[in-house]
Amino acid sequence: MLTRAATTRRALTGIGLALLLLLGATLPAAARRADPGAGCPPDQPDCSVWDDEPGNPGDPGGGGDDGGGGDSGGGGGGGVCQWGGRTIPCYDDLLGWFNNGDGCYYKLTEGPVEPPEGQQWYLQTCNGGDLGAQDVVLLDGPPPGFGAPPDPEELARRALASIKLLPARLRVAPRKDVGPGLVGLPVWMWATPSPSYFGPLTASASDRGLTVSIEAKVNRIVWDMGNGDKVTCTRPGTPYDAKGSHAGLPSPDCGYDNGYPKAGTYRVGATTYWTVRWWTDGGVEGEPIPQTRTSGTVPIQINELQVVTR
Repeated sequence: MLTRAATTRRALTGIGLALLLLLGATLPAAARRADPGAGCPPDQPDCSVWDDEPGNPGDPGGGGDDGGGGDSGGGGGGGVCQWGGRTIPCYDDLLGWFNNGDGCYYKLTEGPVEPPEGQQWYLQTCNGGDLGAQDVVLLDGPPPGFGAPPDPEELARRALASIKLLPARLRVAPRKDVGPGLVGLPVWMWATPSPSYFGPLTASASDRGLTVSIEAKVNRIVWDMGNGDKVTCTRPGTPYDAKGSHAGLPSPDCGYDNGYPKAGTYRVGATTYWTVRWWTDGGVEGEPIPQTRTSGTVPIQINELQVVTR
């Protein structure tokens, strides 16, 4: 009896998943829309969930986590400095270099007399560069921060802020709005394998003769199956084909192979892990900048597998 039940279970496993997905392929478009119960993380600017309808979720605009914005004001660029609770450029074409210690910009200038040996005249603009009070001061040496070269990592983050790293657009089989899955049957997961969702994406930023280039790519996607289990995939995954050679079998590269052990409704989500490489035009490569994007969650219904024996 145990042998017959196990044989029946294996047969139903292949037939059950194939029938569920075949139903999904024949339903009209209106019935295949993403489940209205799909949820997005709070404060998530981009949220992608599975949906077999064509189209591109989200806005392909710029920006990214830890990307850092561009400089405000000034013409020369440079790093990013803080004064009075606001971000200002560390270098300004008109004002020179910013000293975080006293909140003043300094630029070499000519004074009323020839400076003594070892000293220099500087145009000093204080209060974070707000014009109104400028002085010509004599200093023994350059103030802190004067003449600093561009920060290559800051340029890398500026380049990162110019591109959009989107969370993965998720798809699963079986789908709740088509029909429930069954306990113990394999679940397939995959995501749209386009550059917007997986890379590679490239960008660059330049300042005072230094150019930094970046390349962003997803190195893995971690699926949260909603029951405490997680599945890590290094590829976008293979779309399920009810008529394909793997119909009813586990996914060849990204799946929850043993299925859910208990019946219930689960919410499936995923986090994509991006690696942003960056290097200077001189060939110097810096430490990669990690990034993550979290997709919305979608429900999947799992029912008990009924085995009928005589």
